[in-house]
Amino acid sequence: MLLIVGYVIVLLASVGTYSLHGSLAAIWVPVEYMAIVGLLIGGFVASNSGRSMRATLKALPSALKGSRYNKALYMEVLALLYEILAKVRKEGLMSIENDVDNPESSPIFSKYPSVMADHHAIEFLTDYLRMMVGGNLNAFEIENLMDMEIETHHQEAHGPAHIVAKVGDALPAFGIVVAVMGVVNVMGSVGEPPAVLGKMIGGALVGTFLGILLSYGFVQPIAGQLEQKAEEAGKIFQCMKVVLLASMNGYAPQVAVEFGRKVLFSTDRPTFSELEEDIKSRKG
Repeated sequence: MLLIVGYVIVLLASVGTYSLHGSLAAIWVPVEYMAIVGLLIGGFVASNSGRSMRATLKALPSALKGSRYNKALYMEVLALLYEILAKVRKEGLMSIENDVDNPESSPIFSKYPSVMADHHAIEFLTDYLRMMVGGNLNAFEIENLMDMEIETHHQEAHGPAHIVAKVGDALPAFGIVVAVMGVVNVMGSVGEPPAVLGKMIGGALVGTFLGILLSYGFVQPIAGQLEQKAEEAGKIFQCMKVVLLASMNGYAPQVAVEFGRKVLFSTDRPTFSELEEDIKSRKG
């Protein structure tokens, strides 16, 4: 939503202020717009693999949505982790085997629909719980494996943002290409009256205008939104990681979830009292 608000402000500050002292018809040169869009699409296709393009197109709608990673979600995550670890502490690791193998039908996991909606987070959690049940890896080995998986997820999640940013970086140069093409056209018409030449030169400069405006006013903000979304999506894995490792190192569930609470962003982090009250209410 904020992306749309930003777009409106950009248009008002650029095209809106121009309309106060100039004619909007002067910047409506359809051929220039077609050339810019064509160059943008061509550059995007030429510089990416099919997998990268699909991932980018799939990620674009998320730039228009608000973040789902908020305090309420993280309280669910921590409460879920607490309940799992409390069951392990009381009944042993083997007691969660069915929960881990079938989280969709688990009476524990089913209490937390917001967490279950995040397929990657559930897969991450159940994979490492399954390893803990197996008992073949120590905390150090699991931590190294977690770090590598989180790094892989980080690279994949940031891919669309980097691709969109590169497209945005290329747009000013594409605008210059379109402008030069217009100037070449002007040079071939030097015999025309000054009024006609002036209109042709103005039309050529629209290419530069479009390239810069689209780059910094429209495409780069999308890249920024995707970058922020990728950073937010990675925090849930770090939270789960430190809680599970704390448990493997012998800390009680109450202390282990405190480790996870501490790694959250300050804007999304519940207070100690809030988390304690939430866990107590869920137990009740």
